[in-house]
Amino acid sequence: MTEAWPALPEGSRLALREILIHGTLSRAEIARSLGLSRASLTRAMRILVAHRLVVEVGTGVRGATGRPSELLQSSSGQWEFLGVKLTRERLYAAVTDLGGRVLALHEEAVASTVPEALADQISAVHERLRAAHPAICAVGVSLPGDVLVRGGEAVVASSPFLGWTDVPFARMVRARTGLAAFTANDVHALTVKEHWFGAGAGRGSMALVTVGEGLGLGLIVNGQVSTGEHGRLGRIGHLPVLGGGPDCGIGHAGCASSFLPSPVIVRNAGREGSTYEQVVELARTGDEQAVAAFEDAGRALGVVLATAVHIADPAAIVLTGDGLPVYDLARSTVDEALRAALAPYRQPVTVEVQPFEFSEWARAGAVVAIRQLLET
Repeated sequence: MTEAWPALPEGSRLALREILIHGTLSRAEIARSLGLSRASLTRAMRILVAHRLVVEVGTGVRGATGRPSELLQSSSGQWEFLGVKLTRERLYAAVTDLGGRVLALHEEAVASTVPEALADQISAVHERLRAAHPAICAVGVSLPGDVLVRGGEAVVASSPFLGWTDVPFARMVRARTGLAAFTANDVHALTVKEHWFGAGAGRGSMALVTVGEGLGLGLIVNGQVSTGEHGRLGRIGHLPVLGGGPDCGIGHAGCASSFLPSPVIVRNAGREGSTYEQVVELARTGDEQAVAAFEDAGRALGVVLATAVHIADPAAIVLTGDGLPVYDLARSTVDEALRAALAPYRQPVTVEVQPFEFSEWARAGAVVAIRQLLET
């Protein structure tokens, strides 16, 4: 039977969080970071070691004293997590260890978007993967939609892509798998993953912008992911970015969705019926209409990034998604539009570009589970 995640006192949870985010640390480094006394830290670490959440990995010379210090890191192989990313057509799954490292990947077609059927499918995927990974103790599901907490329970309030309204999906998955289960908006989940195990690790604030089939924004403020009052934070698709422009499809002219989504770039390049990858290659070879479509998308992206800076003043912006060729092909245009939209402010902005793998959305689900368990 899968071991249940232990109830940890606050000191132990905070110490484990430090190790997960910063990697191998000495006891002295953890104590300094958290402001814990030696006795308090000893109690906290004793609990983590007893539950096989951290392991001692020898000693090293750390800090200004030059004294050897015992080093600790998160365990691997004792606690594992299943992350799932849902789209209308595909289910992506990843098994990770406690440090968010991917141990296994799986992908299959979605048989039905009916919530009960999808919960059954996730349960079947869990059964398949736990044969090789019996230490899976929790599952996190990332999906396109607004996720709210009502009465202490996460509910998918709305997901037009899946056709859901007010679906207690975490409860459904929990009932079928017997595991602790959590749900999150996919962009918010990816933001959580980047904050702990990606480009935002160790930063108190960051903004994540995704470009691809759609657009998304995630925010970390004071070390916490912001979701908004109704789970809708980050809906930047219809942010006005340029004066005039093609209709986005719902009556706006010149919003981000008029220029930036991958299918729109294909349309604006005059290549409807082609794939996004084909239009990318056309732009690389100098096709004028394709180049113009990416330049317009680059200007729109610069304004979107500047808007994130104006709203949140983050330590860094993480840019990712399967639409990253926009940044590659129109980098100078993006930078110019970003500087112009930030004026008169001249504080430099760090933009971290994260290469995109679709499996990262599933890994993000696993990280949501890890983070939720540490915050409850």
